[in-house]
Amino acid sequence: MRVMVLMKADKNSETGQLPDEKLLAAMGKFNEELVNAGIMLAGEGLHPSSRGKRVKLSPGGKSKVMDGPFTEAKELIAGFWIWKVKSLEEAADWVLRMAEIVRDSGAEPDVESEIEIRQVFELEDFGGTCTP
Repeated sequence: MRVMVLMKADKNSETGQLPDEKLLAAMGKFNEELVNAGIMLAGEGLHPSSRGKRVKLSPGGKSKVMDGPFTEAKELIAGFWIWKVKSLEEAADWVLRMAEIVRDSGAEPDVESEIEIRQVFELEDFGGTCTP
């Protein structure tokens, strides 16, 4: 199964503050472990919402484009990975491994963070209603 692992935004990511060198090194070590284990398919960080846009699609051609920043930081994403794992539990174990690597590096962030894991739909999930 493929999963998307979503790193939620926090006050640092939303102000554009980049992680310090220790944290970047720890995350690099973790990403290397993911690649070596055949887990990581993709992963990227995102610029703050102040540099983004939202498009609200409405019926009747009344769609609207809004400039960031967006106020509900707890609903924003700061980065993501796409992993190939056997289960959501395996993905959660990898996230916990990341926390361990960061903690052991001495680069523990100064803010609480939240990571969400969501399964990605595969073509077979749609049965016969979807063609390739």
